[in-house]
Amino acid sequence: MRRERFEFGTKGRLVTDVTEQVEAFAREAGGDGLLQVFLPHATCGLALMETGSGSEEDLVELVERVLPRDDRYRHRHGSTGHGGDHLLPAILSPSLTLPVEEGRLALGTWQSVVIVDPNRENNRRTLVLSLLPG
Repeated sequence: MRRERFEFGTKGRLVTDVTEQVEAFAREAGGDGLLQVFLPHATCGLALMETGSGSEEDLVELVERVLPRDDRYRHRHGSTGHGGDHLLPAILSPSLTLPVEEGRLALGTWQSVVIVDPNRENNRRTLVLSLLPG
């Protein structure tokens, strides 16, 4: 199995597109298999979504509506609303499994791999990619 870790800065944005790095990893690994994408963090998740069409802003609005940044949460350390950050991985998983065919991600035309990170207290994220050959 091939594995690699990447570091990303997410400061100032909820959605960070990591498709290019995930595609490069699959290309370098080559062949067929299953690619596990994992974020070892308690306050962010991964999604497959269309980017560049306004969907990012729609997702920001959705997260703000579902997990408002106020003092309603029992989890209270950190800034106001940080408790909601800890609920995000229950809605958006911190892992994805993607098919790889001949060194290429088998994604739909408009699908991109994104990190969704509402946490403003930790802006450095580690993405772990592991390819299980087919």
